[in-house]
Amino acid sequence: METFTGIPTAASAFYAELEDNNNRDWWLAHKAMYDAVVRLPLESLLAELAPVFGPAKLFRPNRDVRFSPDKSPYKTAQGAFVSNHEGVGFYLQVSADGLLLGGGFHSTSPAQLARYRTAVDAPVSGDALAGIAQALSESGFSVDGNRLKTVPRGFPKDHARAELLKHRTLSASMHLGQPDWMETAGARNEVARRWEQLRPLVDWTIRYAAP
Repeated sequence: METFTGIPTAASAFYAELEDNNNRDWWLAHKAMYDAVVRLPLESLLAELAPVFGPAKLFRPNRDVRFSPDKSPYKTAQGAFVSNHEGVGFYLQVSADGLLLGGGFHSTSPAQLARYRTAVDAPVSGDALAGIAQALSESGFSVDGNRLKTVPRGFPKDHARAELLKHRTLSASMHLGQPDWMETAGARNEVARRWEQLRPLVDWTIRYAAP
């Protein structure tokens, strides 16, 4: 595995062009560029971060178009999920808009959702999550996820943590664009620093609402 030296800004340029040329012929003609400026740099970065944050899954560039009205064959972003627990962990994405980092959980199994709601309802664990979400928001993260429009049945509508109870998934993310450090080896520490800010959310989920 090559030593990580940065994420080229050419990665964003690659996806900007792909958005206008999302077809097999263009992809095949530019596959070597994808490997050089997207896949290999991210694999190197994720390998260096794995001892601290867990193994990474780099998502396939191909879209599953079987049940989608959009038949564009390729994703217009490269994502990766880093985790020691199924469905819970840290996220990284590179697109035409630059770099995005996030963390949280995306599994929506009935059993996990029940554990999540029970933990949000309980004063100690619920207050802890509310504090984590507030701290992330104050640090510039966007706290979001798949949400119900109303508080789920079985909980009072005026629950102290009603907004958190509405969540079916919960994550926090920060869009960083193309900062000066993105193309340098220092990107490793910048990514790690922000993932450490997200660790309390990941750890809370593993403790109280793991899949």
